[in-house]
Amino acid sequence: MPESDTESDTDSVQCDEESYSFHLKTYGCQMNVSDSSIVRSVLLSSTSPKFHEVEDSSNADISLTNTCAIRENAETKVWNRMYSLRASEKNKPSTSPKQIIALLGCMSERLKTSVFSDSKASIDVVCGPDAYASLPSLLSSALTKQERGCNTELSFTETYDDVVPVRSAESLTESYISIMRGCNNMCSYCIVPFTRGRERSKGVEHILDDFRRLVDSGVKEVTLLGQNVNSYHDKTTGSNFYEPSNPGFKNMYKRSGSGMYFTDLMDSVSRIDSSVRIRFTSPHPKDFPERLLDLISERVNLCNSIHLPAQSGSATVLERMRRGYDAESYLKVVDAARSKIEGVAISSDFITGFCGETEEEHCETLQLMERVRYDQAFMFKYSMRGKTHAHRRMEDDVEEKVKGRRLEEVIEVFRRNVQAKNEEEEMGQERVVLVEGTAKRSTAENRTLTGRTDGNKRVVFGDGCGAKAGGYVKVRINEVRGHTLRGEEIGRCDIKGNLENVG
Repeated sequence: MPESDTESDTDSVQCDEESYSFHLKTYGCQMNVSDSSIVRSVLLSSTSPKFHEVEDSSNADISLTNTCAIRENAETKVWNRMYSLRASEKNKPSTSPKQIIALLGCMSERLKTSVFSDSKASIDVVCGPDAYASLPSLLSSALTKQERGCNTELSFTETYDDVVPVRSAESLTESYISIMRGCNNMCSYCIVPFTRGRERSKGVEHILDDFRRLVDSGVKEVTLLGQNVNSYHDKTTGSNFYEPSNPGFKNMYKRSGSGMYFTDLMDSVSRIDSSVRIRFTSPHPKDFPERLLDLISERVNLCNSIHLPAQSGSATVLERMRRGYDAESYLKVVDAARSKIEGVAISSDFITGFCGETEEEHCETLQLMERVRYDQAFMFKYSMRGKTHAHRRMEDDVEEKVKGRRLEEVIEVFRRNVQAKNEEEEMGQERVVLVEGTAKRSTAENRTLTGRTDGNKRVVFGDGCGAKAGGYVKVRINEVRGHTLRGEEIGRCDIKGNLENVG
């Protein structure tokens, strides 16, 4: 899953005076944002002890941080936060109780009890992604007995089928549903199988119930989440259908047999309310059968933006990464998507400076980017992670300055292509935009709104018809600034672009 720049704080709720206050901060990908809603649900539903949420971490009895471990710099951010939390206590009266600091998420799963040895951070509770149900008891022991606690046990089944997530108030128009957890692919560079465990899928009926609940609450865009979201497989349905991987792709693990697959789930979810957009992330290129692409092209509420993580354009690097495909097989999926889905927007992930990467191999990545011309990309320098196959068997032998220079080249190719592509394909076009809210630079005299197209492109436009967050507006694009578009409002519309009758 691509790492976002998510660093979300939470809003406060009304509380019982006898309950403990907590503050929850989230780093990393959308899966962590979704997991934080599960943490919130577990704590707010606890009766012994009781908890309530506050928006200021300095005034909280408990500070929880949901963490990312995908790269070293992600963990550095978390450690700096831990040190800052402890340092801020020096400004409190000596009689004030010590704040309980809880480390959650992938970093907890990776480091486990070793974090307790850092006296500067003085962490009290460590809880992994599959163990959030134990948080109330872990926190209670820390609060009342001053006992440190750790639970990082990974599950072989879906852990939170019956938990109803509680969202923060940050976005009322969009939300997430985690449909599966874990990863079986064991790419040589990736820590995810060790921090998230093996793949297991949430029951389809639980997912449909979650979706209906979000629709009833007014959500207009739902993103289905998983470490390999399109590898979803509910084996309890009793179906005899078996779906192999795409031709040219090699599975790094033995696939199980019949059941409900991702395309079937997308079909069921998209029928619930055709006015609600549906996205999904993060997929693996091996699991894009033609019937999935056909379904996306047929259903107006299945967004025409597809994430296809390439990681590299070099067959030899991809082999060392244990990705199970080469650039030729990958491009067949790209071409199939573009032939079947009108106006499809394609995004990707790239890693520069992986173990042994030569200049020639790096140039093959640049050539792939030139060939595909991505609409969005997440680009990073390689960061060696403990426990991975690369850590055990390979040498991190590309110098940091070379990694940095190659990353700059990858970013430059992407920026140049996305600007040119948007100028060619977007200028003068009318796009349906789901309004997310007021733009950052909006003023009282010149109110501007921001939202996203079906292809997940950011659009900023002037408000001339009183549009509100969660509504659809037709916008004519008249300016391109990289991957941000600007335009003039035509009028309010439905998801298909049919204008409202304002007469």
